Amino acid sequence: MELQPPFRKIIHVDMDAFYASVEQLDNPDLRGKPLAVGGNEIRGVVSAASYEARKFGVRSAMSGALAKQKCPHLLFVPPRFARYKEISAKIRALFYDYTDLVEPLSLDEAYLDVTENKKGNPSASLIAKEIRQRIWDEVELRASAGISINKFIAKVASDINKPNGQKTVNPEEVILFLEELSINKFYGIGKVTAAKMHNHGIFKGSDLKQKTKEELITLFGKSGGQYYHIVRGIHNSEVKANRIRKSIAAERTFNENISSEVFMVERLEHIAKELERRMLKSNTKGKTITLKIKYSDFTQQTRSKTVAFFMQTKEEFFPVVKELLYQEKLKNSVRLLGLSFGNLNTEKNTPVFVQLKFDF
Repeated sequence: MELQPPFRKIIHVDMDAFYASVEQLDNPDLRGKPLAVGGNEIRGVVSAASYEARKFGVRSAMSGALAKQKCPHLLFVPPRFARYKEISAKIRALFYDYTDLVEPLSLDEAYLDVTENKKGNPSASLIAKEIRQRIWDEVELRASAGISINKFIAKVASDINKPNGQKTVNPEEVILFLEELSINKFYGIGKVTAAKMHNHGIFKGSDLKQKTKEELITLFGKSGGQYYHIVRGIHNSEVKANRIRKSIAAERTFNENISSEVFMVERLEHIAKELERRMLKSNTKGKTITLKIKYSDFTQQTRSKTVAFFMQTKEEFFPVVKELLYQEKLKNSVRLLGLSFGNLNTEKNTPVFVQLKFDF
């Protein structure tokens, strides 16, 4: 199967170790040192790790205790999300100098569709290089980028020459690139799915391509159909400048594990107040409330309930929260509790901003 023009030109910009790099930017004493944002050597979870820490195997979502074992001289700093949002906004504003089709994925990454761009530059690769240079000149942080014909390939490509690099997959290179790509590098395929694929002899794109669409759907359900198309370079998702917000959440990790449901109700009161504040600030209401419980052994459980009317205030939804808490006996002591609203009144109406052959 040969891909046919016209092709879109998509850039995925991904900041390098963003949270850790911001901390090193603001505090010169931290530069060049292994750094973890979040957690500590006793408990908590690492939110981000500097490249100096990654050399020791420290990764995000790793417990602080394990991170300290891997890197005894690891430094921990608390996250400062207000500062990260401030810098993210500066970087995002820079993107709009090139295109209005900007789709943020998080504070530190975004897709840009530069098929038609404000600079009139026909080369997406040169645009990506210019953007990365401007981020360094204006914000003093490094970014990597992936450039290709769709969001999936651009996202995968941005990881290849990290940190402080970029990778372009030209239209004529797409098929071979995907065939040679390790399944573990396919965006959206996690460890569990990758292991299942390995059990069926699928180790890279060319192996995946040997399976029929029917076989893949039998093995992986609806996702199987997506894998069938993706490995053939087909991914038609557009860069969406406006994204509809689908959930609002608040959660807390505790300094000490909690075993008593009475104490949990007290903690949930505070979390519910924060969730109410976020709902009111965004003028959002929801019908589905979810209680997230992370136990001391790091296993996780969610309990949800959908009601017939939209809720927004703590007074309205907290009785449902207590009902969910007492729904069944807790399996273990608890290290984290969270509350989130889904089924929002924004999903069907008001968008909320979160967000030819071309020469590449």
